Amino acid sequence: MYKKLGLMLLYAGFGYLIYVYGMDMLGWVEASNSIPLVILIAITVALFPVFPYPLVGGMIGAVFGPLLGGVITWIGSTAASIIMFLFVRYGYQEWGNRFLHRQNRLGQVTALFENNAFLTILFSRFIPFIPSFVINVYSAVSRVSFLSYTLASALGKIPAMLLYAVVGDHLMTEPRNIVLTTGVYGVFISLTLLIYRYWKRKQLLQQAALDTA
Repeated sequence: MYKKLGLMLLYAGFGYLIYVYGMDMLGWVEASNSIPLVILIAITVALFPVFPYPLVGGMIGAVFGPLLGGVITWIGSTAASIIMFLFVRYGYQEWGNRFLHRQNRLGQVTALFENNAFLTILFSRFIPFIPSFVINVYSAVSRVSFLSYTLASALGKIPAMLLYAVVGDHLMTEPRNIVLTTGVYGVFISLTLLIYRYWKRKQLLQQAALDTA
């Protein structure tokens, strides 16, 4: 109990510091040429989402260009997701797992998620309006392996992180290209959603068939 409370207070304390000094950190992104420092800032802002991460990714893309900016943004977001996963996994998994499996309906969904964790996390990362925090925490309190989570998250984050950096770069160089870029990504998201829904429906039908067998 004290361990969980201490971890929560530690996270809240760091979050408060980011809230107070966050604007200064964003200023460092614009003024700094140090890639390690910007990566550290990206990780910190992703861990404590006081500011929308797309805004941070756009700033990084505007400063470092779409390719390098995309890589920096991806490293920051992926590292933050891994840190959050480990934080919850080793601090709250036992409590969270009991809660998930205590509810029959939620327990069934969790079991289905755990059996198809890699693809579920991968598709979820492709869709930017699914909060990263929810994916991180739900994966951590379930029985998803660290390797599956890390690989799926790292691969799934690539398109969105590149988009943030490209849009940020276009704002500084070719604003007219933003419409084309976001349009292409919109088509990608639509196809991802269709494939994901088809795959989920197929998995649910298979699970229902096993339950009735």
